[in-house]
Amino acid sequence: MGRKIDRTPLVIALCSLLGIGFGATASQAEMNHCLSAEHPTSQCLTQNPTMKRLEGMGMGLFAGAGAAIGATWHRPPKP
Repeated sequence: MGRKIDRTPLVIALCSLLGIGFGATASQAEMNHCLSAEHPTSQCLTQNPTMKRLEGMGMGLFAGAGAAIGATWHRPPKP
């Protein structure tokens, strides 16, 4: 009859992609805030924007995947 489809990998992939997007956006906002400060720090002025964005994307990837795994880990089985 009907096969049961496990959507766990799809949830993990979608949350990971959302995490990448949110991480990139958050790191970009942090860089803009840092540069628009009245007295920007030397760390702010010397950081590579591309590396900072990639760092944010990586953290978002792990946060999104971790949240998805945590959300689907102990879900009750469907009858």
